[in-house]
Amino acid sequence: MSTPSDPRPREPKPALVFDDPLDQQSADDTDRGWGDRPSGDSASDLKRFLDEKPPHHI
Repeated sequence: MSTPSDPRPREPKPALVFDDPLDQQSADDTDRGWGDRPSGDSASDLKRFLDEKPPHHI
């Protein structure tokens, strides 16, 4: 806290934001938020298929 004898300027307090939080996109609104990987080439698609294949699919 700044005192009258303290020559250092105060840091400004963060401003209050009254925007509607539901207007903003959250991480859960994206494919990455649901654990999806960004699309790539066919080799990465095959790797994803093999990684996510259920155990009963041989």
